[in-house]
Amino acid sequence: SNAPTFAAIRQDKEMFEMPEIPTKADVVRGDLNGSGEGVTGVMSGRHKISLHAGSLVALQEHAAGKFPGMKVALASSANTPFAEQIGRASLALLEVTPGTTVWDVLMRDWDGRDVNQIGRQPPLSPNKSTTHFPRLREATGIAFSDMLFFDDCNWGDHVGQVTGRCKEDDGRGVVGLRTPNGLGVAEFRKGLDAFAKARAGVGV
Repeated sequence: SNAPTFAAIRQDKEMFEMPEIPTKADVVRGDLNGSGEGVTGVMSGRHKISLHAGSLVALQEHAAGKFPGMKVALASSANTPFAEQIGRASLALLEVTPGTTVWDVLMRDWDGRDVNQIGRQPPLSPNKSTTHFPRLREATGIAFSDMLFFDDCNWGDHVGQVTGRCKEDDGRGVVGLRTPNGLGVAEFRKGLDAFAKARAGVGV
């Protein structure tokens, strides 16, 4: 795959329910999937925020150059400005490999530009298909048909909305996969396979 993946990640409780913005004093250290010890979680009060297993593997393989041309960005409908602050602070602390944070990888992909669409305050909205993804397309120049989207929302079908609406003139659009239990390694591989089939014009 040489496409960007727009992947949802994290947490054990909804961001808007968490009480505090994590800082360096709130990190949890542990094994980063065999790549060494680093920041595997951050605490917001008594609630832990961490990467799902598939998100960590995806970001590690991406950072190692396994998918030439792939870039990663986030489309999150964080409920409140405070929830957005919690999410962004977490991304700047959680590590992909020792010393390299999720935010480092995101910034490397886009030459230091923040193209991520996080939140639902204007100009964003709760509907990713009408705001987050059109804005991602504009900010990145990446066609909808070159996007792979993972989403773990359990109260609505963002994937259905995005794949149904975000299409190019030729009818091809975003490839998406719902991950209601979070992005696991198997779901990440399944998404890559679905994307490859869509690019090849094979039914998925």
